[in-house]
Parts: sequence; C-alpha cells; structure tokens
Amino acid sequence: MTMMKRQGLSSFSLHISAMAFMLCDHLYLTLLPDLPLLRCIGRLAFPLFAFMAVQGCFHTHCFKKYLLRLALLALISEVPFDLLVGGTVFYPDRQNVIWTIILGLCCIWALERLKSVEGKAAVLCWVVLAASFAAAYVARVDYSGAGVLTLLAFYLFCGSSAKCKVLQLLSLGFINLVLLNGMSFAFPQQGLAVLSLVFVWLYDGRQGLHGRPIQIANYLFYPTHMLILALLTI
Repeated sequence: MTMMKRQGLSSFSLHISAMAFMLCDHLYLTLLPDLPLLRCIGRLAFPLFAFMAVQGCFHTHCFKKYLLRLALLALISEVPFDLLVGGTVFYPDRQNVIWTIILGLCCIWALERLKSVEGKAAVLCWVVLAASFAAAYVARVDYSGAGVLTLLAFYLFCGSSAKCKVLQLLSLGFINLVLLNGMSFAFPQQGLAVLSLVFVWLYDGRQGLHGRPIQIANYLFYPTHMLILALLTI
C-alpha cells in the first residue's frame, strides 16, 4: 500500500497566518493595549512576510513588476500606517514595513547580479547593496536594517536541509535577540519572532488557494486593516 505524503503549509496558509499575527500586533497597539500576549503573538508576523517576499522573488516571472507592485502597495499603505503609529496622516519618523521588504529585495537583486557580472556592473551592484542598507536607517523604515537582514537570511540560507535550518535559527536569533532587542535583560519579547521558523519549516512549496482576487486581497489587507483600526481609535 502506498503511503500518502503528509502535506505541510501552503503559501496561502502562511499568508493567512502572517496576517492573523499582524492583526494581533496592531490590535495591541490600538484597541487592546492591556493584552501584551497579542504583542508576543505579533512578533511572528514580520519574519513570515519576509520569507514569503523572498519566495515571491524566487518564483516571480518579472522581478521589476514584482517590485513595482510592492512599491504601489507601500505608497497606498503609508497614510494608514502613519495614522496607526503616529495618529496623523504624515509621520516622517517611521515608514511602513513594505519599504523594508523592498529594500531587502533590492539587496537580493544586487547579490544575484554579482554572481554573473564584474567590473563597472559589479560596482553598481555593491552601490545598490550599500544604498539599501543606508536607506533602511536614514528613512527609518519599520525594523530598519535588521528587517533587511531578515530577508537576506532567508535568501542566503534558503533550503530545507538541517544546515539551512540551523543557520536560519542562528540568524533570526541574532537579529531579534541582539539587534532588535538591544541586549536587554527584560523579557525577550522580540525574540519570540524566532518561533515563526516553525511555520517556515512546515512550508511545502504549494501555492494553496490562489488567483488574482486572492492576491489582491492579500495585498490590500495591510493598508485596509490599519486604516480601520486607526479610525476606530480616533
């Protein structure tokens, strides 16, 4: 008798999980500040979005169009994000996380190009790489340079081997417990982001439910839910 292979999580399942975790985080920031458990759950969201962005980069038919879609989403999301975190339509102190993902993808593009170019083209790739990290700090994007490093970790240590999993664990541990936690001796709330790897390791490469309407809904969830929560707290 042939044994059926056990399925893991699809891309659709990861998206739903990441959106649920993000919603928990933003509910804590707005309507339910007395429930810190929501903040802890919310720490799992960004690594999952970073992982899926890298997967999208690997599988997209046109990287430029992929980047343009994200840039449009970032522009649409900026006012809802500013309302959510700053209570105003213009809050220059922080930029939404889609810009972080875009900068991380620019680094991945530069690293991919460096595999096949040299001379002036290679110099340009190094400029893009350095500029992406600098922009993360100067523009004050969400998660800053640590967010860019998260995408690079999933790019550099992509795979399901034991070695890749250990390197992913070490990378996310360093990023979240050292860079983002500031070596604090308080409860390492940010360190809980490492638990997102459980979902990453269960990913089996399937798309799951997909199609244009689902893709649009996944994109629009980010600005829409932030706008609703921001308006509810006014």
